[in-house]
Amino acid sequence: MRELSILLIAASIIVFINSCQMKEPEFRQYPAIEIANDEVRMKIYLPDKENGLYRATRFDWSGVIGSVQYQGHEYFGYWKPTHDPLFHEDLMGPVEGFIHPGLNYEEAEPGEGFIRVGVGILKKEDEPEYNWRKTYEILDHGKWTVDHGEDWVTFTHDLQSDFGFGYRYVKTVQLNEDGFTLFHTLTNTGEKPIETDQFNHNFFMIDGEESGPAFEITLPYAIATESDLKGCLNIRGNTISFLREMNMDSVFVRISGFSQDPADHRVTVRNTRTGAGATYSVDKPLYDMAFWTCASTLSPENSIWISVAPGEEERWRSDYVLFTE
Repeated sequence: MRELSILLIAASIIVFINSCQMKEPEFRQYPAIEIANDEVRMKIYLPDKENGLYRATRFDWSGVIGSVQYQGHEYFGYWKPTHDPLFHEDLMGPVEGFIHPGLNYEEAEPGEGFIRVGVGILKKEDEPEYNWRKTYEILDHGKWTVDHGEDWVTFTHDLQSDFGFGYRYVKTVQLNEDGFTLFHTLTNTGEKPIETDQFNHNFFMIDGEESGPAFEITLPYAIATESDLKGCLNIRGNTISFLREMNMDSVFVRISGFSQDPADHRVTVRNTRTGAGATYSVDKPLYDMAFWTCASTLSPENSIWISVAPGEEERWRSDYVLFTE
């Protein structure tokens, strides 16, 4: 009897250890394409209302980048041990979203529709305010069109409502010799002006290394913040570094100190242990800036403000330069 108890305890320990070391889920069942040039290879998951890897309502469905490989290094990946297509944060890569609650959200009554750009027309619930963690019922997915070549892919989302808002949103992911560019065009096809912010979560996972002292993040300006760094981070001048491994902790830092010069909209993330890093920049002024990190990923979160009158369009681009040292 004693021997059986020992065996059961040992088996329980093995199961516990295996669960703690569980690898990322397999995503072979989700529609995706791979594009490549001589230097860069990328895997991108496609918007699909029935079978897509991401079907929640927080993030834009286009350009969910699962992998970017350059000179033997990996820059992105899935950062969680579990996956639910309907959960708000279960995706990866430099994913983008429109933070403002949504077009028509304030005006809509419970049960009526509001728009999340790059998602569709959502059903407003009886609630005190918009909840970005919630996955809302989608009343109209709009129309997605995807076109691609060997080293590029273009996503087009057309949506029209009966409450005055409409748009055509086009995002092109183009590979370069040392990285890639995200080109965006938002055309207002409705009767009402579009006023919203757009952000990029940037789930960096450089060479799969956990967040810690191997990483540093640099910005073009002296960083100011009033956020609690929880004894995990150090901010000195224009650099964020780690005091220790993150383990089970996470930290969110609201950042100020930037100007309205687009030159300040630039971030470098570097893995000093493997020598791999990335610098990304956007050709619009920063509207808001934050940094979030947990054990598995680093996320400089940058945003811009978008204002598009009916019949007009707004264009912007994000350039990612990958490097090794």
